[in-house]
Amino acid sequence: MHTTERIAPRVDEWKLRVSGMHCNGCVQSVTQVLSTLDGVESASVTLSPPQAVLITSKPIDISTLNAMLEKVGDYRVSEWTGELPLFHLALPVLESPATKTPRVIDAEFWQDTAVWKRAALNTLNCLIGCSIGDFGFIIYAQAARLPWSMVAIMGVAMLCGLTTSVMLETVLLKLREKFDWTTALHTALSMSFLSMLAMELAENATDYFLTGGTAMPHEPYFWGALAASLAAGFAVPLPYNYFKLRKYNKACH
Repeated sequence: MHTTERIAPRVDEWKLRVSGMHCNGCVQSVTQVLSTLDGVESASVTLSPPQAVLITSKPIDISTLNAMLEKVGDYRVSEWTGELPLFHLALPVLESPATKTPRVIDAEFWQDTAVWKRAALNTLNCLIGCSIGDFGFIIYAQAARLPWSMVAIMGVAMLCGLTTSVMLETVLLKLREKFDWTTALHTALSMSFLSMLAMELAENATDYFLTGGTAMPHEPYFWGALAASLAAGFAVPLPYNYFKLRKYNKACH
């Protein structure tokens, strides 16, 4: 039995949906790759919707597109958009192995080095933002000897951490991705608060377990506990961030 892989029809415009893009840098990378393919006269790529519109002069198969895209990142042609000629609709369509995402329970799902690197960078950005507000407030509370309960101090510290994390990401999106301030803030607020909360809980639980919340910055033990807290804050949400990025192409930061 012979199978036929779906290819671009011999028409001027070819619309594709691309997975794996999460910033303007991704859009530029995908555009550059698609523009250099033989048979592509021009390529227009957008992040929202995650789509590529190609002006073609001859048929191009999906496996060729995926092979080229995978050289620059975790980008894949995942599905077609728009209408196809009737003779193409009559052909059986098979999902290319290059476009298939393994199941979460498969070992292969957790073995994508590129996604681990991206997830680690996302988590590190989140950790920096959360730690500024979180530990900044804890140090202030200790120095000012606030007459609050430990639960109140930890709660306010977590809120401060979430706030500074969103603020930092808003600035990064504005400067790095050239978003306007409103879009940058909305994007930062829509990111994974579950990941941030897990990070905050891991940091504060580790700090409290090691110091009881009483160590002061002038004590060497304080900085050792801080390092351990940061390591826990990084490690706990990392698998979740990898999962979100690998399965849904969504990043915490």
